[in-house]
Amino acid sequence: MSVHIDPFKAQDSNIDGLKIINAKMVTDDRGTVRELYRGSVYSEVLPESVSSWKQINLTRTKKGAVRGLHGEAMSKLVTVAYGSVFGAYVDTRPGSKTFGAVQTVHIEPGVQVFVPQGVCNGFQALEDTEYLYFFDNEWAPGMPGTALCPIDPELNINWPIAIDQSDLNQISEKDSKAPSFKELCAELGL
Repeated sequence: MSVHIDPFKAQDSNIDGLKIINAKMVTDDRGTVRELYRGSVYSEVLPESVSSWKQINLTRTKKGAVRGLHGEAMSKLVTVAYGSVFGAYVDTRPGSKTFGAVQTVHIEPGVQVFVPQGVCNGFQALEDTEYLYFFDNEWAPGMPGTALCPIDPELNINWPIAIDQSDLNQISEKDSKAPSFKELCAELGL
């Protein structure tokens, strides 16, 4: 039996605190086992403030659909269980040395992104996909956070599949009408 091991790797991004992670994967003739999370390993790369996951969500998203950009009062570890996405992240933390920076990541099984609190997270499904979120805080209606319109041209996010703003099967009205980056800066007094 042939066995291949891809070790855990983590790298920094152009957004302070945002990490791109390749999970440990063991593949043999039967298939693949991916470590979604191992506290002893992840504690070496995640901030001490992330001590446990309080909520885990799995979304099923159709090819071409966009979710986000949302930056709630929680840190997230995101990945896909099945399929692939084009992930987009924007630093909306006032005072951050990378405020306004954008990072994109192709996420497929085994690739994860740690998203610090205050960084907006969004994605577009490149195929029918199951997207997994680990949260260090439970979501609650009205919780503090930011949102940005994912199709704001100022963000210069090159979504791989054209987005029709009027197609509610592709983008929610809430997301398409979220503030632009310029509007967010005005709200923050920047």
